This record gives sequence, structure tokens and C-alpha cells, in this order.
Amino acid sequence: MPPHHLTLGGLDCQVYDELPRDAPPRIGVVLCHGFGAPATDLVPLAPALLRLEPGLREFVRFVFPAAPLSLDAEGLLGGRAWWPLDIQRLVLATEQSELRDLREEIPKGLQKSSDLLTALVDEWSEGTGLSMDRIVLGGFSQGAMLATDVSLRLPERPGALCVFSGTLTAEPEWRDLAALRGALPVFQSHGLQDPLLPFEAAEWLRDMFLEAGLPVDFLPFEGGHTIPQEALVRVAALLERLIAEEEAEEEIE
Repeated sequence: MPPHHLTLGGLDCQVYDELPRDAPPRIGVVLCHGFGAPATDLVPLAPALLRLEPGLREFVRFVFPAAPLSLDAEGLLGGRAWWPLDIQRLVLATEQSELRDLREEIPKGLQKSSDLLTALVDEWSEGTGLSMDRIVLGGFSQGAMLATDVSLRLPERPGALCVFSGTLTAEPEWRDLAALRGALPVFQSHGLQDPLLPFEAAEWLRDMFLEAGLPVDFLPFEGGHTIPQEALVRVAALLERLIAEEEAEEEIE
């Protein structure tokens, strides 16, 4: 089943679900691609998650927004970015063990993309009737950083945050926001041999979440800058738990 296109919050999105005809979603998942990837990069995750937990097909709708910046002029045809990224500077900082110095920086352009993603979530919530605690935000690499920023800033806590190969940035702001976020469930995965964002960077982010009291399911794996199968297994289980929680709440009411 191919995805269909929709504009939400000013962002071009691909939407995927296998819901029965005219059935509204009970869980919404927004996944943001990484720097330099095409807008379609993470779309295959939706059917993969539904194959892992077929029961999700009756409840979940996925949205995959395209980042606002085109990288065609930089030679990455079809590639997009949430904000400009100096890859050479990042690699050099990693090689010289200076990556820690970058984690307090607020990337130029993060706020603009954060505002766009927030507008997407607000518009989608209003259009579907999904409450914020029924919406899961996540992403890969730069998209994971964006999803983290928005998840910490939304007026209401989202259902969960999924961080694939992310890292800590805007640290002073994120620490303060995380301390006020409440029990936001976090799933986080990171490769032990990640050449772009070293595993240590994932530990910084995980530790910040834990110190703020957020429950974290942390998955280290043998591999690089990617999303392993086990991460999908755990995210599918997370979505199943959210559905079970919603059903339990309905029974109490």
C-alpha cells in the first residue's frame, strides 16, 4: 500500500497506514529523517513495524515529514536537512575528542524546524482528534534531535519519544525542559561503532533523560549509524503498550 501526500504545518508529508476504510487512528507516529536523506527515507519503517505487530494495523497512522531545506545545490540530489550541518566540523570534533564542546550549542535553524514540526503535530492532532499523549515523535540522527527538541517543548507531553542514533545538543535548554517534562517514555538506540555520532554522545543524551526522571529503554547495538531490527521490535512493542494503556483507560471510564 503506497503512502499518500499531505501538507501539515507547512511541511510536505508522506502518510502511511493500513487502517480499515474511514477508521480514525488511535495512535499517531511522526518520524523525521536524518540529514542528507531523501524525504522517503524512513517510510519503509511503517510497514516493517506493522509486520512485526500485525495488531497495530487497526490503530496506527504514520506521518513522515520532509525537512524544509534542499541539499541539491550541495550535490546531494534529493537530500534534505532540518538545518545546515557542517559535517567536516563534526567529524573533526569527533577525531579530536572535542565533540563534548558542541553539545551546548543550539544549532542555527533548529528553532525554525522545531516550530514547523510543532505546527505539524498541532494540526494533525486537531484534524484527527488524537490527544497529544496518543502521538509518538521520533527520528533518525538529525531528525532524532529535532524530535527530542519538540517533545521537550510541547505544552503537553507526547505519548513517547523514539531516538534512533541521536545525540545531545542545546544541552542547557534541554536539561531544564527535561526536568519539567514528566514521565515521557523514551526509546533510544545507538550503534557502538557509529562513526558520525560516537556512542559516547548517545550516553550523554540517555544520562540527561535519566537524571530528569524520564524512563528510558536504551538499546546499544553492534553496528554504525543505522537503525537495527531490534530497535523496530522494541518500538512496535512500545506502540502496542500505548494501545493497551488507552484501552485500559477506556474500561475505567
